[in-house]
Amino acid sequence: MTDAYVALEGGHVVEARGRSPGTARGELVFTTAYTGYEESLTDPSYEEQILTFAYPLIGNYGVRPERFESDRVHPRAVVARELTDDVADWLTAEGVPAVDHLDTRDLVIDIRESGAMKCGIAVGDDVTPQDALDELEKCKTMSEHADIGAQVSVDTPVVHNQTGDGPTVALVDCGAKRSIIDSLVDRDATVHVVPYDTTPDEITAINPDILFISNGPGDPANFEAAVSLVDEFVGELPIAGICLGQQIVARALGGTTEKMDFGHRGVNQPVIDTRSNKVVMTTQNHGYTVVDPGPNLTVTQRNVNDDTPEGLDNDELNIITRQYHPEANPGPNDTLAFFDDVLSMVDATDGRTLAVADD
Repeated sequence: MTDAYVALEGGHVVEARGRSPGTARGELVFTTAYTGYEESLTDPSYEEQILTFAYPLIGNYGVRPERFESDRVHPRAVVARELTDDVADWLTAEGVPAVDHLDTRDLVIDIRESGAMKCGIAVGDDVTPQDALDELEKCKTMSEHADIGAQVSVDTPVVHNQTGDGPTVALVDCGAKRSIIDSLVDRDATVHVVPYDTTPDEITAINPDILFISNGPGDPANFEAAVSLVDEFVGELPIAGICLGQQIVARALGGTTEKMDFGHRGVNQPVIDTRSNKVVMTTQNHGYTVVDPGPNLTVTQRNVNDDTPEGLDNDELNIITRQYHPEANPGPNDTLAFFDDVLSMVDATDGRTLAVADD
């Protein structure tokens, strides 16, 4: 059995079975999802984190690339009670360390009681507990990853469905999942995926009908360029956001955000709409939340478990954001209509053309 050690913040080291070799460090988090491990492992929102699966068996329906949400695995390492050989081989090919045969129930309880924590992992034939502790010592907090957007964003703009008959969407890629793009393309939108640090002039050159801020990893305070885009175009363009995108929009409109103790990660988060009193089940993956949306946004949906804001709206300014992942990959399909609501905002600004800045 390959040696494997997991060093937790505070210095406690857990022994495990190694399934994919290497060393890694990151914020230790957990997901309660029992399906969708392919989507979770390729979700850019897990960048710089070590993902623990609460469900005991991961990999029981194989690995199929058509389910991937990006072109690589994003967690720095993977922890499970048991990983199948299919998943272990995939992670080995990706160069992502993985361990199993440890008590993940105990780990999840630790995270719930102490919060998401720094972690170091070492896997190999000759590794020692000190190797894991050395990784832990070098681990940063999520807020310290000031350049995390560069790790998950496109380098240059990419256009999807260029000949679409629907609205033109400028999607700011802060770590966007493919299924978000697909959800817009399926509705015949033309989607310009642009880097996280795109300038207002570059957005103006696209002349989009909607500005859309994607999901992504880390602290929204580290996405100043995206905040500036929202500030620049609020009132001129309809604006939408998902997950990190909601937090960025809130910050741009005078709101505040903060880190949660252990976040929301799973496919069974209940959300209530404050207007209809209807509850939907949602897929979520975030460690930060909006505390105060500011004076220009109304909280229209809340998490049933902890009352955190799940939806922000401003009908006059044509703004709609959601903290959860409406594209539902993986997860329930209760909230897919969000994309219809986003595209319908174009009707309120039909015929609008952004002014191109003078050179």
